[in-house]
Amino acid sequence: DSHNRTLLRAAGSLLPPDVQFDEYDRLKLLPPFDEDDESAPALAVAHWRDAIAQADAILFATPEYNSSIPGQLKNAVDWASRPVKEAVLRNKPVAVIGASTSAYGALWAQAELRKVLAAAGARIIDRELPVGSAHDAFDDDATLKDRDVLLELDGILVELLYSVQQRRVA
Repeated sequence: DSHNRTLLRAAGSLLPPDVQFDEYDRLKLLPPFDEDDESAPALAVAHWRDAIAQADAILFATPEYNSSIPGQLKNAVDWASRPVKEAVLRNKPVAVIGASTSAYGALWAQAELRKVLAAAGARIIDRELPVGSAHDAFDDDATLKDRDVLLELDGILVELLYSVQQRRVA
């Protein structure tokens, strides 16, 4: 029931019918990243990496805690970025959006996540979608109320899908 899950579902509803949208909801199962475990990671890590490998692109929606990303999300990116030669995030098209109850809409967390994803080698859409006052941002059917925010979200999705097409051509 998080605001960011609602935001992801709003994004999913904007996608064309031929685009499959899968929501990954098992980050809580990932153990803390430990380089000693890289050679034989937990099954949850294998599932996470496989989900990323199977995806043509990834849309991250992040809340903001203490002006940054949640620790579990950083942990998940760490697992997906190692070992470096096999990193499933390398060259993966990604976009970052976020919602929070503050007026800033997880803006700092989005910047932090884009920085971490860049270090992991992902191909990041360089756009922001701060959804502030998230507790009031959605209708009862999880539709974004603000037309400008909805149009910006749609633009990010169009750019992300274009990035997927470009990757296939290359």
